[in-house]
Amino acid sequence: MAAHVWGTGTSEYDALTRVGPGTPGGDLLRRYWHPVALAEEIPPGGAPVPVRIMSEDLVLFRDEQGRPGLLGLHCSHRGADLSYGRTEDGGLRCLYHGWLYDRSGRCLEQPGEPAGSTFHERIRHPAYPCVERADAIFAYLGPGEAPEFPNYEFLVVPNENVFAIKLFHACNWMQGNEGNIDLLHLSFVHHMVSSNGSDVAPGPIDHRGAAPYREKVEAELTSYGLRVCKVRELNDEEKEFYLCTYVAPNWYAFPGGIVGDDGHSLNWHVPVDDTHHWKFTFIFNRKQPLNKHAIRSGRQAMTEGYRSARHIQNRYLQDRESMDTYYAGMGTVFQAHDMCMTVGAGPIQDRSQEHLTTQDAAMVAARTLLLKGARDIAAGRDPQGVIRERQQNRFPRLFTWTSAIVPKDTDWKAYFHEKDREFEAELMGAR
Repeated sequence: MAAHVWGTGTSEYDALTRVGPGTPGGDLLRRYWHPVALAEEIPPGGAPVPVRIMSEDLVLFRDEQGRPGLLGLHCSHRGADLSYGRTEDGGLRCLYHGWLYDRSGRCLEQPGEPAGSTFHERIRHPAYPCVERADAIFAYLGPGEAPEFPNYEFLVVPNENVFAIKLFHACNWMQGNEGNIDLLHLSFVHHMVSSNGSDVAPGPIDHRGAAPYREKVEAELTSYGLRVCKVRELNDEEKEFYLCTYVAPNWYAFPGGIVGDDGHSLNWHVPVDDTHHWKFTFIFNRKQPLNKHAIRSGRQAMTEGYRSARHIQNRYLQDRESMDTYYAGMGTVFQAHDMCMTVGAGPIQDRSQEHLTTQDAAMVAARTLLLKGARDIAAGRDPQGVIRERQQNRFPRLFTWTSAIVPKDTDWKAYFHEKDREFEAELMGAR
């Protein structure tokens, strides 16, 4: 593969925002598995669904055995739209002239050809391998043999322990991804105060935010990406650690919420094209089933097509009279807050206009990992986190302990390394 040319007329970061085939960002993302749809979008016996992922137009369907398949949208014969096709006889049949494709892209039938014709055997329609897990359909859109499907904890627990949803964003995937890594924003746009102006959460508050001068955000390099920790001074004796996990290239897990210490939530940002993306959110509990109806009702209201009811056209229904209670004036649901901030930066944020501070160190570290991954691919190497060997497909330290209140002199890295050892010992003892 020809090496990409860096720094010629565009910034390296800008190159990562481009996601089509043959682009640095697109080639990087295509080395990994990604969610491409929710399982509920293709119920058994349901219609095929057109999907656009990384600037490729595709069609998702289930064959008669219920197995998902992902094919190029346009028939290899004369370009008809296969999403209108018939699911029958082991695959998806084009309405135009009856060509039949299986999940691997083989053309099984060409009814208009003479008896005995083998021309169909020479057709290899674009097709990508799929796996159904955690109420979602995952696909590998890259070259060659697919890597191991990752055994992340939320992908191996029973489906009833996982809730999945997606939300459309009219901006580039990197903006959403970086919004997760920026933990300082939690103390501002998501902040809520009680009616008397006191802080609902620990730590001092005024109407400028939650005392950021008493918080710092740091990161540690890991085998899968980064650990990102927000350290907040609570008083003269204690501080709070809030630990999150960035998994390269495009998802991020965070603690708390309805699952408490028994699981986590994560946002996985999957490009539609250069200027739009899906944010897939997974919530999981490692010990017990979730009340999925209750979770869904507590999230941002959506319109048809997994679009937010709060959006840029209605200014996210901001109520400025409520800003004494809700910092952003956009209610209590974080998804609208995040969308306002990331979409508001433009379809593709102009990073040449940034003025980064010490609190942006984790985000810069994540960008550095992405750039390294793109360069690894240009040099013919797998990027970080691509799993080729089954024995490497385990992640005992990916999510262990996530938040804690500790004595003020405690080092967060040492603290969580010790928790890692305790957690791994617990896993070994359970076998």
